[in-house]
Amino acid sequence: MHGATNGRSSQPAPRVAIAPGHAHPWYVRLILALQRRKYGAELESARLWGRMPLAFLMLTLFYRTLDRHGSPIEPALRALVQVRISQINGCAFCVDLNGAAALERAVVPEKLAALGQYATSPLYTERETAALAYAEALTDPARRVDEACFARLRAHFDEQAVLELTALAAFQNLSSKFNAALGVPAQGFCARASPAAARDGDSQAKQRTAGSR
Repeated sequence: MHGATNGRSSQPAPRVAIAPGHAHPWYVRLILALQRRKYGAELESARLWGRMPLAFLMLTLFYRTLDRHGSPIEPALRALVQVRISQINGCAFCVDLNGAAALERAVVPEKLAALGQYATSPLYTERETAALAYAEALTDPARRVDEACFARLRAHFDEQAVLELTALAAFQNLSSKFNAALGVPAQGFCARASPAAARDGDSQAKQRTAGSR
């Protein structure tokens, strides 16, 4: 039942139940273990995708080819594009997860908060604005990528970067629409990645260190 808790925390559960003790193939268990190491928890979305193990594996590999060190699109911009698409599609989980990634990739909180107004915000460069406008046009069903939008994009990105940006936007549309439809909740990653949270964590660590002396 949507609105119930997931049994592991007080957060709402997705609309599709994730059976406890579900037997995942080894590669799904490995991906979930890596998530526990990175995030401190399994991603609720991943646990749902894990019920379709081959699709989940292919999806994970697809994303890793796009979100890689050698990408022609800088990491912070990739995260901002994913957050903006997720905002349009109403995916709280994706906004939270990718917002945390943006903060970890040196996007300041003020810039992330102004993402919905990127077109007029002085915090965004022309390159970022062109990429976000393209991602919006690709995502919003009431809009289309017209020649003016594409020409603006090409002024800042070469063909390879355009291909990868388009693939990233397509991936994020798939992911965010899947999660939004199934009611996958945010898991609080963005709050934990904020500078204030980091300062609190540093302060607590120093207090524990001082107390152990």
